[in-house]
Amino acid sequence: MVWEQLRTGGYILLMRHAQTDAGVGDPPGFTLGDCRTQRNLSSEGRVQARRTGEMFRNRGIAVGEVRTSAWCRCVDTATLAFDNAVVWPVLNSFFDNPERRERQTGELKDYIRGYRSRANLVLVTHQVNITALTGETVAAGEIVVLKPGEPGAVVGKLKVP
Repeated sequence: MVWEQLRTGGYILLMRHAQTDAGVGDPPGFTLGDCRTQRNLSSEGRVQARRTGEMFRNRGIAVGEVRTSAWCRCVDTATLAFDNAVVWPVLNSFFDNPERRERQTGELKDYIRGYRSRANLVLVTHQVNITALTGETVAAGEIVVLKPGEPGAVVGKLKVP
């Protein structure tokens, strides 16, 4: 079971942001620094993010560093679930800018290959980023768990009910 494996630490958890308001992508002319211009978490998404953190705490799963895309829905997911996060542009969406896909995915693969820690690493990002790295499709709030040091080695998925 994936939850049991996470107790040993060192895994990479790719989390898609929690449930958002209806829509795809962001409104035309959105600004990263202004949450009012973006598609944000719905009230259900805020509950889902909090529940994710509770599931980790209730199961005794330690989380080390939490990194997130700069999009407000990702930052909010990370902070509601795990209390803090560091924005890392490598996790930013390339949905509207596919020419960034190869560079960002390559940087992320390199980072995961070199990741050596006893702590689980949480990376909160977007569907397109997770699919580019793993080939997996994930629902809002779903987590793809990767083996330490192996960017394409999926151990399993976690879904908050």
